[in-house]
Amino acid sequence: MEIIKIVGIGLISLVIIMLLKQYKPEFAIYASILAGIIILALVMDKLTGIINLINSIASKASVNTKFIALLMKITGIAFLSEFAVSICKDSGESAIASKIELGSKIVIISMSIPIITSLLELIIKILP
Repeated sequence: MEIIKIVGIGLISLVIIMLLKQYKPEFAIYASILAGIIILALVMDKLTGIINLINSIASKASVNTKFIALLMKITGIAFLSEFAVSICKDSGESAIASKIELGSKIVIISMSIPIITSLLELIIKILP
């Protein structure tokens, strides 16, 4: 039961962060980052399995592996930016959080251009 470990680490981290905010507020952000890294490490095996499964299905369906790799990178960017935005908001820096959100959205859009182009080309070929 991975979820019990994740929830347990989250709740314990929450208590530690609340205590740190009372006595040493400058260390609360470090506890939050550490909790996020620990939770990420716990789910890394599951994430690796998911990536392998997607690659296996893509190779069986003869999907271009370049597009699958791009989708994985885009998903990784989305997860990392969400993590960074949450950390910024927790530390009271919502202005920086919004800039990270904007930057990550622009990066994701720019990375998705080859996929969008390929889809449009396919649509043009299908239409008479």
